[in-house]
Amino acid sequence: MHKTMEREAVIVSSVRTPFGRFGGCLKDLPIEDLGACAVKEVLNRVNVSGDMVEELYMGNCNITEAEAPSVIGRQVALRAGLPDRLFSVTIDAACTSSLVGARLCYRAIKLGECDIALAAGVESMSRTGLIIPYTVRWGTKFGHVVAYDWYFGLVYPGYKAASADTGDVALEYGEGREEQDAWGYRSQMRYAEALKEGKYDIGGELMAVDVPQKRGPSLRVEKDEQPRPDTNMEKLAKLKPVYGSATVTAGNAPGLNDGASAVLIMSREKADKLGLEIQGRIIACAGFSGKPREMAAVPGFAIQNVLKRANMTIDDIDLIQINEAFAAMPLIGTRILADGDEKKLGALRDITNVNGDAVAIGHPVGASGCRILMTAVRELKRRGGGKAVMSLCGGLSQGEAMIVEV
Repeated sequence: MHKTMEREAVIVSSVRTPFGRFGGCLKDLPIEDLGACAVKEVLNRVNVSGDMVEELYMGNCNITEAEAPSVIGRQVALRAGLPDRLFSVTIDAACTSSLVGARLCYRAIKLGECDIALAAGVESMSRTGLIIPYTVRWGTKFGHVVAYDWYFGLVYPGYKAASADTGDVALEYGEGREEQDAWGYRSQMRYAEALKEGKYDIGGELMAVDVPQKRGPSLRVEKDEQPRPDTNMEKLAKLKPVYGSATVTAGNAPGLNDGASAVLIMSREKADKLGLEIQGRIIACAGFSGKPREMAAVPGFAIQNVLKRANMTIDDIDLIQINEAFAAMPLIGTRILADGDEKKLGALRDITNVNGDAVAIGHPVGASGCRILMTAVRELKRRGGGKAVMSLCGGLSQGEAMIVEV
């Protein structure tokens, strides 16, 4: 085993599928096939055989699809043609799941337990089924049988809807409806500009996906389906808040989306031996959890936590990527990081989500962690290098953050 301090974990390949809308272009693709698309492509791009992969960590949150009831990581591995012996773990840490997977790859490589590991994530929110109470199994003599929609407001038992808590916490941090609408609009416009510049082209961050149809040829999907480049502040202002929230609307939040992502991580020694170009080096990873109602603040605190672990400050960072679970998250996160300095706040927001984020791109929750990682790494490369920190929150205030260098 190599000495831990001598080991470096590096990213050598990363890719995601286009993200589809709820009930959109990817709804007819089974979740295990969707995940396998990204896993196969991330290996093919660097000509790495599946036999070489030692560990797979697959993020997934809503596996209530009847055709794929459990262990989606194992199902994806087999569907992707990876070896039977491959060790795989399915992770449900809400929206943080696939970035947690990347942290587990990092740990395994740092500890010398493996040299090649895959972090991936998949979500088919369109294919998530309705829930019938368990009591139906034991007999319902009289009365109606009610099916529940898991997504309705995303309410955990004993807590308010995530959008309601987010709206309340955003107001406590001084980020109101207008500020959230403005950030949502910014995300759409930044994404549209990045798209024109080729930053979301097939062969870069994105891959094409072929979806079999009942009749005729497969449907080829080559672009994200969620973006709304025709939006404006007037349209956003007319939208009503959702699920009892004071500020959150369909315009300053992402949709329910389908998609998959994958990141191939190696020890530097193995990458050099294989002659692979290094996309980025992982400096540090850290999780963070807070009070359940304060999910919107978690990304900011998670970033503080990982900076402390790396013995760095936010001034050492060139780019910030905070997943837009709602537009409130990057607004609150940057405010926490600015620590009351308004000039610094403006500077931090200038380097945050520079090519848009989930409000425009979409948020297939299990896949979003790896997505923000590859988005940040690729933008650093375009800028000639530097350091980026990325973070996202998950249900009941889980958080994950990572620092990378290019």
